[in-house]
Amino acid sequence: MRNSVLVLFIIMLISMASCRSDFNFEANAGQLTFSRDTVYLDTVFTNIGSSTYTLKVYNKSDKNIAIPTVQLGKGLASKYRMTVDGMTGNEGKIFNNVELLAKDSLFIFIETTAEVGDANPADFLYTDQIQFGGGANLQKVELVTLIQDAVFLYPQKNDDGTTETLPIGEDEVYGFFLDENDPVNGNEYELTNEKPYVIYGYAAVASGKTLNIHPGARLHFHAASGIIVASGGTLNINGAPSTTAKLENEVVFEGDRLEPIYSDVPGQWGTIWMTSQSTGRIDHLTLKNAIIGLLIENNTGEVTINNTQIYDCSNVGLLARNGTVTGKNVVINSAGQAALACSYGGTYNFTHSTFNNNWPSSSQAAVLISNYIEGAQPQANPLIEANFNNCIIYGSNQVEMVLDKDENAAFNYKFNNCLIKFNLEAIRDPSNPLYDFTNTALYSDCLIAKNSTIFKPDFLDVNTNKLVIGQESAAKEMASPEFTATVPFDINNVARPASPAKADIGAYQSILFED
Repeated sequence: MRNSVLVLFIIMLISMASCRSDFNFEANAGQLTFSRDTVYLDTVFTNIGSSTYTLKVYNKSDKNIAIPTVQLGKGLASKYRMTVDGMTGNEGKIFNNVELLAKDSLFIFIETTAEVGDANPADFLYTDQIQFGGGANLQKVELVTLIQDAVFLYPQKNDDGTTETLPIGEDEVYGFFLDENDPVNGNEYELTNEKPYVIYGYAAVASGKTLNIHPGARLHFHAASGIIVASGGTLNINGAPSTTAKLENEVVFEGDRLEPIYSDVPGQWGTIWMTSQSTGRIDHLTLKNAIIGLLIENNTGEVTINNTQIYDCSNVGLLARNGTVTGKNVVINSAGQAALACSYGGTYNFTHSTFNNNWPSSSQAAVLISNYIEGAQPQANPLIEANFNNCIIYGSNQVEMVLDKDENAAFNYKFNNCLIKFNLEAIRDPSNPLYDFTNTALYSDCLIAKNSTIFKPDFLDVNTNKLVIGQESAAKEMASPEFTATVPFDINNVARPASPAKADIGAYQSILFED
């Protein structure tokens, strides 16, 4: 019986095979359809590769077809490249006899790496076509990319053929010192808004030198890149208020990928590192997508930060270690560990600032203050002062402010007229005197948001870094006029009311949200 079943199964397989005819492919008659008639590849810098874009090609007929050629219009000279259904063809430019079954589709993936000289000089657009077939059956999909010119700053080759590096303690990093008389770029200590800058590696400000970044300048950092200000060096970021949504006078630091999908991706580049004994003034800066936005260490000279926004950093937005920092109208949103970390002691004064952290985890905080680093020498440094005046400290967790004290060093702090997200019941020791919100020597006229429904700041949209507050905000008209007098305009250059009227807590004056 078992043998009979096996024989019957074999006969059925033979019968099925004898009924199947081989696939027959007819030449394409120009009846393909496409997911789009033009593929726009977002803006790229000269010689920096684009993201990969997708085109879907459909055969909606009931016949199997063979497309004689799928090729770029400029052939092997094209700056675009493709893969067609996983095939790379001739250098990604030309493909022959591409088969497509009836009622089926295939994917084409497109990339480009081009120079600004390849583009149309009138509009800096680089264009080509994907051509399907030829003659009367020719079908085309247009390709369009905007190529942006830039000034490129990067390590040079040494005489011995090695690449320039920077000594950092006992280590070296890929980087270079800026040059006041660079043969190509001129004075690299004066960065203007004429062209964007693309930086590879760490650009270093030498001791005794000052880097001036002018209003409207745009700096784009490649992976593992940033700026290092050496001891005795100075960083001046001289942004100014803008009058349009283009932020024409704001200085912007971000990664070198210009495609919109990268606009809020954290950790694309390194940091702005102000080393021991460096100084600086930062005004109207928008910094995005770094690992650590600003790193300030052992600064006895003051670093002032005004009207500055720091967004989407994978570790910390502003990390100060035994620093001396004064901030007014500072906004920091979304960081993997802390929006603001004032660690290892130091001197800190923030007024009318907004610190928020909605990073998707349960361990991040908006503000962290400590006076020690485990294992450091010495392990603890005095926290001379940490004053927060008219500030918002908020986020998605129950506790958004962490105070971490080593008893072997001073720990002085004061919160005046602040809105703080903090649930005492969520910490191990609710009686910890550091969080005694009834102690007016530490907390004066503060609003303590125990959960997300009490004392809401009413941000417009934290997910898109819009931390302006609405008319329903608990921060509205709760600021101390004493501290508002030192910051008469908000971060958008809107005048705050003068005493005895009360301004709004945080970096923004409230607005009426549209439905």
